[in-house]
Amino acid sequence: MSRPTPIPRTPSAYAYPLLIKQLLHAPLAVNPEQEIVYREQVKHSYWTMRHRVGQLASGLHSLGVEAGDTVAVMDWDSHRYLEAYFGIPMMGAVLMTVNVRLSPEQIVYTLNHAGARLLMVHADFLPLVEAIRDQLETVERLILIGEDTLSLESSPLPECFAAEYEALLAASPPDYPFPDFDENARATTFYTTGTTGLPKGVYFSHRQIVLHTLATMAALTGAPRQGRVHRDDVYMPLTPMFHVHAWGMPYVATALGMKQVYPGRYAADQLLRLVQSERVTFSHGVPTLLHMLLSHPDSAGVDLSGLKIIVGGSALPRGLAQAAVNRGIDVFTGYGMSETCPILTLAQVKTTLLGDATTELDVRTKTGLPIPLVDLRIVDDDMRDIAHDGKASGEIVVRAPWLTQGYLGNSAESEHLWAGGYLHTNDIGSIDSDGYLQVTDRIKDVIKSGGEWVSSLELEDLISRHAAVNEVAVIGIKDARWGERPMALIVLRAGLSAEATDIQEHLRDFVRRGAISKYAVPEQVLFVDAIEKTSVGKINKRLLRERYQAVAPHAGNPL
Repeated sequence: MSRPTPIPRTPSAYAYPLLIKQLLHAPLAVNPEQEIVYREQVKHSYWTMRHRVGQLASGLHSLGVEAGDTVAVMDWDSHRYLEAYFGIPMMGAVLMTVNVRLSPEQIVYTLNHAGARLLMVHADFLPLVEAIRDQLETVERLILIGEDTLSLESSPLPECFAAEYEALLAASPPDYPFPDFDENARATTFYTTGTTGLPKGVYFSHRQIVLHTLATMAALTGAPRQGRVHRDDVYMPLTPMFHVHAWGMPYVATALGMKQVYPGRYAADQLLRLVQSERVTFSHGVPTLLHMLLSHPDSAGVDLSGLKIIVGGSALPRGLAQAAVNRGIDVFTGYGMSETCPILTLAQVKTTLLGDATTELDVRTKTGLPIPLVDLRIVDDDMRDIAHDGKASGEIVVRAPWLTQGYLGNSAESEHLWAGGYLHTNDIGSIDSDGYLQVTDRIKDVIKSGGEWVSSLELEDLISRHAAVNEVAVIGIKDARWGERPMALIVLRAGLSAEATDIQEHLRDFVRRGAISKYAVPEQVLFVDAIEKTSVGKINKRLLRERYQAVAPHAGNPL
């Protein structure tokens, strides 16, 4: 069979590679004086942003950063992080966003595994860097991100830093000649934790990020009424910028030329002040943060009507969605994962379903409709499609042009991820007759608490090291505030005893060692006579989750 041939190209024609730098053309042409805000400290225009992006690239080049090098960033959500989103990949280097919520041990692993040559670090993380610096194998230089009057000389590690961020930009020209190169070049790397103790690296090309931006933008602007986002909106993330490109939304906001507001470190009172003072109208985050905003004492005095919030990372509880709607918030679910860049679906309400409050709330809390270019299926074990009747369920598998093509340096896991030519989400779901996906269960035995993964297998391993523990299973229990929290079920050794506080203190010792995050320590530890198994002797976690859901009636705070 003959195949189509490529279109003829005029020798002088420009091929226009899909590079991140191309996302800056429209905002600079249409709305160059639009504001970018950082807390109450910085307020400047898109022109200034572009100027600083050039200075950042020039400064990094002066420090020896070349195409293909990995530059890691540890910062709070800021205008600087936005500049790194553009300047680092635009010069051909790779942006690595460091998850500062990982344990020190995991942060060391991710920096070494990614081969980061240079680390840009906010002053707040200097104690952590000081503790791990002797374990960093590839980092050659550091750039200090200072606040207020902090300088290299006054920092705790003056000998480790090549430059201070603002001083580096001030000494660097803005006219860096950002070159064209292959659009399939890697632009970003970050790490996701899962069922194994070691985080897995995912990576995305310029082409993938540009296409994800365009498709997400099309989905948001294509909604005729509910869930519609446009260039007059004011954007502020409630998803950390180290986490899956802040769901890709800074790229979307920039391409549309929106006013952007960056809050630094998240604190409910600060976020509410910025919503009010900067008139924020569009955001996204995990249910925990939405709950935090609605329940804060200052919330009653802030007009939240007109605010659009996409909720993801965990299921959007119906009660929380109703509370948000009662405050005039246009809240709806988004779905994806680290491996998918991440947006796959958005729970925007079709016009035909508008008008009935109960129906609208049902739709807002579903997992959503696939955005443009997403080929999403629910399949059985043989990869056969399941009926879209809202009842039959199967594994969610996807194809889209922005899905990670593998796990960095892990070919076996990569093949497992892409078995059969579709990316396997390991989530179970159903699709109704209107095309809405609903995630109903999770194949992988990990717990998502406040948008962060907690490995049940890792917790089981650590708990099993307690002298009194004979057998242990860790499951995820639904939690109104955090989405899920871990619960430990323990069978004690004959003749030995232990209290829940003994197990928690045992785990806190691993927190102090940097082996796990403090968020992994379960509030609920139950001692049982036996742990149910499947017919082949495996722990039956699905049965355990069903049986013990009612044991967790309240939302606790991670210890």
